[in-house]
Amino acid sequence: MPLVNDLWHKQSMETQKTTKAKPGRKKLDLAAEVARVLELEGRAILECAKRIEKLDIARDVSHAIEILASALDQGGKIVVTGVGKSGKVGQKIASTLCSTGSLAVFLHPSDGMHGDLGLVTAKDAVLALSYSGNTEELVQLLPSLKKLGVPVVGLGGKADSKLAQSCDSWMDGSVAQEACPHNLAPTTSTTLALALGDALSIALMQMRGFDAGSFAKNHPGGTLGRKLNLRVSDVMLRARQIAKVSESTLMEVVVVALTEKRQGAVLVVKGEKLLGIITDGDLKRALKFREKFFSTRASEVMTKKPITCTEEMMAHEALKLMEDRPNQISVLPVVDSRGSWKGLVRLHDLIGSF
Repeated sequence: MPLVNDLWHKQSMETQKTTKAKPGRKKLDLAAEVARVLELEGRAILECAKRIEKLDIARDVSHAIEILASALDQGGKIVVTGVGKSGKVGQKIASTLCSTGSLAVFLHPSDGMHGDLGLVTAKDAVLALSYSGNTEELVQLLPSLKKLGVPVVGLGGKADSKLAQSCDSWMDGSVAQEACPHNLAPTTSTTLALALGDALSIALMQMRGFDAGSFAKNHPGGTLGRKLNLRVSDVMLRARQIAKVSESTLMEVVVVALTEKRQGAVLVVKGEKLLGIITDGDLKRALKFREKFFSTRASEVMTKKPITCTEEMMAHEALKLMEDRPNQISVLPVVDSRGSWKGLVRLHDLIGSF
């Protein structure tokens, strides 16, 4: 290990020398620079939040959301548009709107001027992004939108701009300065625009009652999709996979059944009725009977009236039921609405599903 550490140290020192020797590089505290940018952009978001607390700006924001919501209520959509970095932010906002239940599309202003304006209908509303508010391609599109009778919500940094003066509602996304040391590259302003887009999306989501069930329909894949859509029935062990005994079964038989199935538990049943459960932990505690252990009955060892779940329960809810307690549960009996046993779900299987 000392030899490996010495070799690593030597390579690290050589790398540092090489880095310092490269021409044109400015000596900089990199961590401090990252922290400066994050602090600056975070402050811009907080300052915007403070501005919205003012009555006149609060009215503007509410008006903008009402315009967007009205379009959705009458079967229309939100058309997001912007150029350059604003366009990239607009694409993300359109995606967030869709995933939170507000139908949205992105339209590049140049495409709109050359045929794609056909996707905009009178039922729609437009969310136009431009920090300067004077972006040529965007400004040229505005008269055509007016002719269609489509309301426009503008989001930018200049209240005296052409966009601000032409739109039906204006959202103030101004920032004191960009994170770029030359105050040129869109950085702080695009971060704020993105945050405002998130805020609009969530406000519309809440306003229109888009619940977790609706959210799940829009997210069928990935970890999030599994969390929202996976039910206990998708991961549970069924009758043929689990060990079952009666309440009069001797413990020597229970041990054999538990060992054969290797599922961490045995259900104690009477026909379709669940009487209790015997887990590995119950077996260990039952060893207090010592030499009488193997002649002990299942009814004397089992946990009566165990915590259960249903097949219809969301898998993440069952996982929470098992974990959020003083003593974690590793298995849950699965029952139906009448209390009849249906199977078993294991903590291991639930965790592995997400």
